[in-house]
Amino acid sequence: MNDGLAQSESTQHDLASLIVAHDESNAFDAVVPPIVQTSLFTFPSYDEMIAAYRGEIVRPIYTRGLNPTVRAFEEMLAKLEGAEDALGFASGMAAISSTVLSFVEPGDRIVAVRNVYPDAYRLFGTFFKRMNIEVTYVDGRDEEAVARALPGARLFYMESPTSWVMEAHDVAALAKLARAQGVISVIDNSWATPIFQQPLKLGVDLVLHSASKYLGGHSDVVAGVVAGPKAIIDRLRGETYPYLGGKLSPFDAWLLVRGLRTLPIRMKAHEASAMEIAIRLSKLDVVEQVCHPGLANRLPPGLTGTSGLFSFVFREGVDIRAFADTLELFKLGVSWGGHESLIVPGEVVLQQKAEPNSARAFGMHPRSVRLHVGLEGTEALWGDIEAALAAAQGSQAG
Repeated sequence: MNDGLAQSESTQHDLASLIVAHDESNAFDAVVPPIVQTSLFTFPSYDEMIAAYRGEIVRPIYTRGLNPTVRAFEEMLAKLEGAEDALGFASGMAAISSTVLSFVEPGDRIVAVRNVYPDAYRLFGTFFKRMNIEVTYVDGRDEEAVARALPGARLFYMESPTSWVMEAHDVAALAKLARAQGVISVIDNSWATPIFQQPLKLGVDLVLHSASKYLGGHSDVVAGVVAGPKAIIDRLRGETYPYLGGKLSPFDAWLLVRGLRTLPIRMKAHEASAMEIAIRLSKLDVVEQVCHPGLANRLPPGLTGTSGLFSFVFREGVDIRAFADTLELFKLGVSWGGHESLIVPGEVVLQQKAEPNSARAFGMHPRSVRLHVGLEGTEALWGDIEAALAAAQGSQAG
């Protein structure tokens, strides 16, 4: 992993330079891009208005279509992902649904890696099922299985690492298989961010994010974004974005611009603290398994670092309820990517109304626990875990 870490540090420096360079074009020479908080834009003349509607000039008309603050975020994210263009959305699910629905029609088939984000799985299994769109799930680590599943598919949907079980894939190899079959490839890059993985450079067609997570970084915004070639982003912008209505607001875009400014530094801190805690958990007798890509002998090609999100499985004999309730720094809460450390017991998620095979589909073991390691400090967080473990084992013994 040493070569990967060195590459990661170089990438962080390059990406940080891209973020700073964007500030040179701010209106009024402001060091922070101003918020253009308006719903519409007026025109000085009939001729300019008709030229805009004809597409002869590109300028804001209505914020649901184009807004300068939103555009600033899109441009910054596109640079970080090495993309020609990007499109912001009101949520990660808006980005997922708008992207996929731009390419699939009734009767089409999607291939998806197993253990995708639970709400993406539910979207595929409910709404898409009603549209007569078939979804085939495969183990992304089994390239032969992926190759067998791709012929005849319309779209290949990836996550790497995957939700909950953190299975990391050779994204370049999978993208090559999809391209050979003429299948559009899409990947959720929320976990790694462009700091640790740039899928477009690995051959993937489109990369999307739940920008609520690390891109925002402060747990105060819900947003999504997709990046890729300009021709494909233009297709999304013209075919699904205006009509599904999942637009990104100017204020949320401004919060995302703020978050991107510190992304390289935050990701390095999350990585270091989570890696140390994962190593310590893996040495405990009460822990059956730790699902963290960094514990493998090497990261897959293209993944140059790891984030603060991982999961582990307790052995029998640990009171998970007592463990969760005793934690003080780790708060019970969904989502991730902010300063705060969070815990989600797998059993809680499995209580949601979902398909009977949801545990298998999401890869969740009933005794699994997902941690997001925040920025409170490694030793303080480990002390919190140790105290909770003592209470959990004592409770079970009692």
